[in-house]
Amino acid sequence: MYTINFKFEQKGHEPITIENCEVDDSILEVALKNKIHLHHNCGGVCACSTCHIYIESGEDFVEELTDKEENFIDRARNPKINSRLSCQCLLNEGHGVLNVTIPDQSLIHGE
Repeated sequence: MYTINFKFEQKGHEPITIENCEVDDSILEVALKNKIHLHHNCGGVCACSTCHIYIESGEDFVEELTDKEENFIDRARNPKINSRLSCQCLLNEGHGVLNVTIPDQSLIHGE
């Protein structure tokens, strides 16, 4: 099981810690199951960049970055070296702590 600490760049959002996250869930699924709003315009199938996040630590606990995901990250707002798409970050077997930052989503339209 995993613990995920979510921080938010958007003003007015306090950090949230989710414990006992299930293996094989994506970070997007963990967020949605716990009522953390995270845009996902394509429905979580790696066809857009709206579920863009930054993995501050714990990147070894999720699936590796694919070429397809990398192509969509390049289209995200303010991509960084630690950028990922939350729909593609499936939790591997094991346990640990991930620290994730959700970029400001206030300018993303639709869903």
